[in-house]
This record gives sequence, C-alpha cells and structure tokens, in this order.
Amino acid sequence: MSLHESISTLNVKGIISMNTQFRHRRLLLATLITMLVHGAVVAEDAQLPTIDVTASPLIDTPTLNTSIVSEEELKSLAPASSDTTRLLRNTPGLSIQASGGVSSHPVIRGLADDRLRIKVDGMDLISACGNHMNPPLSYIAPTNVGSATVFAGITPVSVGGDSIGGTILVDSPEPEFAIAGEGVLTTGEIGAYYRSNGDAYGGNIAATVAGEKLSLSYSGSYAEADNYKAGGDFKPAGPAAAGRGWLDGDEVGSSMYQSTNQSITMALQHENHLVELKIGVQDIPYQGWPNQRMDMTDNDSTQVNLSYEGQYDWGVLEARVYNEHTRHKMQFYDDKLFWYGSNPPATTYTDGVPCTPSGGKGGCAAGMPMDTEGDNTGAIVKAEIPLSERDLLRIGAELQYYDLDDWWDPSGKGMWPDTFWNINDGERDRVAIFGEWEAQWNTQWLTQLGLRGEHVKMDTDEVQGYNPMYNGDASAFNAADRSKTDNNLDVTALARFTPDDSSSMEFGYARKNRSPNLYERYTWSTGGMAMRMINWAGDGNGYVGNLELEPEVANTVSATFDWHDAEQEKWGFTLTPYYSYIEDYIDVERCGSSLMMGSPCNAANLTAKDQFVYLQFVNQSAHIYGVDISGHFTFADDDRYGSFTATGLVNYVRGKNDDTDDNLYNIMPLNARLAVVHRRNKWTNTIEVDLVDDKDDVSQVRNELETDSYALLHLRSSYEWKQLRFDFGIENVFDKFYNDPLGGAYLGQGKTMSPTGVAWGTSVPGMGRSIYVGMNYKF
Repeated sequence: MSLHESISTLNVKGIISMNTQFRHRRLLLATLITMLVHGAVVAEDAQLPTIDVTASPLIDTPTLNTSIVSEEELKSLAPASSDTTRLLRNTPGLSIQASGGVSSHPVIRGLADDRLRIKVDGMDLISACGNHMNPPLSYIAPTNVGSATVFAGITPVSVGGDSIGGTILVDSPEPEFAIAGEGVLTTGEIGAYYRSNGDAYGGNIAATVAGEKLSLSYSGSYAEADNYKAGGDFKPAGPAAAGRGWLDGDEVGSSMYQSTNQSITMALQHENHLVELKIGVQDIPYQGWPNQRMDMTDNDSTQVNLSYEGQYDWGVLEARVYNEHTRHKMQFYDDKLFWYGSNPPATTYTDGVPCTPSGGKGGCAAGMPMDTEGDNTGAIVKAEIPLSERDLLRIGAELQYYDLDDWWDPSGKGMWPDTFWNINDGERDRVAIFGEWEAQWNTQWLTQLGLRGEHVKMDTDEVQGYNPMYNGDASAFNAADRSKTDNNLDVTALARFTPDDSSSMEFGYARKNRSPNLYERYTWSTGGMAMRMINWAGDGNGYVGNLELEPEVANTVSATFDWHDAEQEKWGFTLTPYYSYIEDYIDVERCGSSLMMGSPCNAANLTAKDQFVYLQFVNQSAHIYGVDISGHFTFADDDRYGSFTATGLVNYVRGKNDDTDDNLYNIMPLNARLAVVHRRNKWTNTIEVDLVDDKDDVSQVRNELETDSYALLHLRSSYEWKQLRFDFGIENVFDKFYNDPLGGAYLGQGKTMSPTGVAWGTSVPGMGRSIYVGMNYKF
C-alpha cells in the first residue's frame, strides 16, 4: 500500500472511530438525562421536608484552608479584568500564571493546570489544546460568577480526584423563583466597563422570568481588548514581523483578545426538589498569546449541563450529567509572522509576502494551522447521609469520557503534503467512587476520613507526520502499546480542634493521585517544529510525550492555625505550613537522541544554555513546602467615618526535584499583598500594595528566566445607589515596569515558528498603569 493510500485509510478510520465514539457519548448522555428527569417526576409525590434551593449541600463543613470568595469581592474585581482566574487573586496560597487575556491559569502552592481539579457549574472541563489555551475558568465570564471556592492542600475526597494540588469550584448564580402568592418574578441586570490599558471594554446582560416553580434565565457577556502596554520599554520599537504592523517598545505583542459567552438556564423546583438545565456557548474568534509561539484563532464551545438536587428523609442527593464540545483552532495572528518563504523560482526568501503554499526547502508556508476537537461527557451522583447526630457520611460515583483529536493541516515547506496527526482519537476515560466519614465528636473535636478510588483508561489510534521525514518517530509510536490503565487510590485524614470561640487548629494528611494527560503521554514527534508546538508552560521550549509515564502521587501533610475574635468580625489571623512529597512527579529532561533526521534532540541540546531547549516528560521525585499567612484587623469603626480594616496575605513556596536537585518550574517567589479597606454606608474604598521578591530559584533544565523584585500600588472604589453600582480603580498607579515571575518567555511577535526567530532571554512584562470604570444596573 502506498503512503497516500495509508494516509487515506488512516483518515477514514479516524473519522469513523471519532463519529462512533461521539454517538456512544451522546447515547450515554441521553440515557442519563432520561433517568434524571424520570427520577425527578417520580419524586414529586413524596411528602418530604422543604429544601432551600440556594443551599450548597455536600460542602457543609469546609476545611480551615478552604477560601470562599465573598460576593463583594467578586463584584469589585470583575470590572478590573476579563479573566475569571483573577477573581481568586486574594486567596491564600494562590498565584496566577499569565497566559491569554481571558485564559490565565491558577497556581495553588506551586501546582497548576491539570494538577488542580477545576469545576465550572459542576462540570470537569478539560483544556482541548496542546498549549492549554482553553483552561476551565476561561469558559465562564467574571461577570457571571455567582460563587467561587478554593480548596488548598488537604482537599476532601468528595470534591477532589485526579489532581494533587487542590480544587477550585466556580459557579454561576443560583436560579431565582417567585415568592408564593406574589405573581411572576422579572429581574435582571446590565453592565459595562472600560479599561484604559489595552483599550479594553465589554458588557454583560442577564434576565430572569420566573414563577413559583419554573425559572428561565439568560446571561451574556462580551469582552474585547487590544495589546496592553508595560510600564516601560522592554524591546526596540518596530514592525511586529515581516508584513505585520508596528509595535511600540512598551507594547506587549499578541495580548489582544475578543470573547463572547452566553447561557440559557431553565430550572424547575417542586417542594424539596430542584432540576436545572443549563446550555452555554462560547465564541472566541481570536486571543493572542505573548508567551506562546501560536495564537488562538477560534474557540467554539457548547455545554449542556443537567443537574438534580433533592432532600429526602435519609439525607441529600445530588446528580449531574453534562456534555461539553470544543472546536479549537490555532494559527499565527496579527503580531507573528504568517508567510514563510517564497514561490519558486525566487532565489532568496522574502518572508511576509503572500505566496502559494508549496513543499520543500524552497517552498512557501501559509502559517501553521493547528486544529483540535474535544468531546467531554460526564456524570456525577453523590449523597450526604446523616448517620447520627455525630456522624455524617458522603458517598458518590463519577464518570467522565473524554475524546480528543489534534491535527495540523499541511501549509507548505516542511509541513507538506499530508495532514500531521498529533493525537488521533485520543481517549481518557475515568470512573471513580468515594466515601467520606465526618464525625463531630464533641464541641471541640471534628474528624474527617475519606477514601477515593479512580480507574483511568487511556488510548489513542495511529499517527502520521507531514511527510516521510516523520516516519521513524511515527512508526515507533504506532508499533508501541498505547493502551494505558491506571488504578489510583486517594486518602484524606483530617482532625480539627476548637478549644474555644477564638481559635481552631486543623491537622491533616492527604494522598492524592493524578494520571498523565493525553499530551503528556501521547505527543510523539521529536521534530523541532512539532515539539515547539507542544507547550503549556509558556517557556518557549519544545516538548514531547512519553508512553511510559506513571501517575503522580502526592503525599501532603498540613496544619492550619486560626485565631480570631469570638464573633469572627473584628480580627483574624491564619497560619498554614505544608509539605508535599510527590512520587513520579511529571517533570522533564532534555532529549539527546531521536529517530528523526535533523531533530534538535542531540548532544548539543543536553548542555545548551541561554537558549530555548527540547524536553521530554519523565517521572521523577519532587517535594514542595511552604507557608500561607493571612489576616485582617478592623482598627477603626464609627458612624461618622465608617470602618477601616487592614488585610494581608503572605505566601511562600519552594519546590525541588529530588532526582536532579533542580528547582521546579514556575514557582512564585515570596510575595505579600497588604491593603486597607474603608467602608462607609454604600461606599467601599481600597488601597492595596503588592510586594514580590526576586525570583532566582529557577529551573535549570528549562533555562527558566529570573525576575527582579517589585512593588505595585492599586486603588479601588465602589459606590452603590439603589439598583446602580459604580466601580472605579487604578491598577499599578505609578506605572511601574516589572516582569511577571509566572509570565514566561516573551514570544509575542516575530518569526515564532523558527527555533531562533525570537531571541531567548526576554520575560513577559506585567501590565502598566490601567484606569478602569464599571457600572452595573439591576432591575
């Protein structure tokens, strides 16, 4: 059989397999929906106690290191950013890895991305991208967040799973219903904002029509911004790339974005039962990436989310089924070189000039299209059962079926003439069960013990490269055993001692597991260009997967000491030291050999410094330790001037690779956030200072960049008058220049597909001064 015949057969088989899998997932979803609706109908005749439909069962006793973002904080931070992750900025132990304008990644105690379990409206969302450009929190707009909870460190098994760093739960507002006897409820809100840096603007609208039993609501948001500017020049001014526009010296290339999110929710309540159906859609036509070689040029997602919540005489039952489908595209956007090479018979390259795509060294490439399609179907059933006045049992089961296709159409030069299959019909399916026993032994002692078992099965079909040059790597991968199965066991043990009304102490141990993601196990090419396209670290390096990876196993011990006034209103101080030892931590090592001719996996790569390098995912051992400190103190409070409260956060974390003695990548240096908050009637004013130390404990294997210390001043103010709310603020008041410690390497402009087309050594700077205003009207 010829190469082209093999490719055609492979494509047909891949499409048939993908369609079959999608049909199976939709059949499962339809079956589960039918079961849920049937259960809700049958339950209507039951005469049971009434449930408060706005309650959140199954998280009745949060751990001391659980942080719940207040409603006021969600409202005040939303106009300052279009990135939902930044609503969590005041959470102890949490930092933010900069990324796209609406798609940054939360980091909890040095662990980020797939090492965290992040649920949006109860759905476990997965980033369908080799650069992780569509992380879970990018699927909900800041203006649509109704609640946000962060579990750091010792996470209960009832909210954990397939993660080693913590859990983040973000939900849209609860459905509203009319009060009995008061007729139809109509309510809603409309808002808008503007930010000076990047000329960012957007708006949101929400509306609800509800009776006593049925509620229908709509929410929509829009966000758009140009490139933002740093607090000073960090590069020469000039064209972004050949054939592209001009960038000033302080302009951060490829930081523009546009995003639209919409959802419709229908909820039905009957006595002690609530059924909710939410359908959401997202459209991101473009989002630049200053620390990646590619940009997002389309991200379309549809989510269908059906949930049930009910209270019975034996306890509380919660169930959910969901499906999320993502179609994602990457290409070089406005600030990165698009046209590579020239049409024959040109004797010299003229990058940036439109030409007809053709193969070979003398050919022309029209950028590099990269496409992914992901289908994510899940189901969750869990119950909370009071066994006695002392004992509470939580049990549950979860299913998740995830399919991913990642392919790169031919565009010319070396990317010719065939389609590159990066991941062909990748599957990552999870089945989990858990049990959690919580006991309130007396007024002083509470214990919690949990067990969680997970079965993770992964597989993928055969792959191919653009041309025969990739055959060595592809043939070896196709001949290997690609079916992998992991059986993981999580354990959590926690004890809380409350000696009096003004103090509590909590001690815990957790064993947590995470199986590799599809890209860590199944990316296969050691070609330089292909490796550079696999990167969610933002460091500019190239990565390749490893079929031999084992699950990560984190053993964590933590203690939290909490002191406060008896009413928990005037002052509080919390101290949380922690230590984690991680077996089979998925780190990297430099690759030194390859089956592919011309691969950068060679001897020179093993010792290269001051340049981008090529890495393979490997299991090693690591440990992470640190301390989180937070507190508040109301030092003045009277009717004339209002209240004045000082708040503070201090976070310290260190991470080391035990096998190599290298530092772990992207660890935030010592940092603090101090603020004074003034409240008087409907006014709230905040003065805030960020303090960040030098970052000099960097990953040597990645040639990670160091950053200098800095201090930033921010001002915020809000006023509420009847149904109107006004927000005003200045971020980085003094327009201070600084490099973001977790911002990664600057790749926002130039010849980014080339290994040396962008100079190594420039960090992505943080945003300069930005003045913002926001208004929201409720009706």
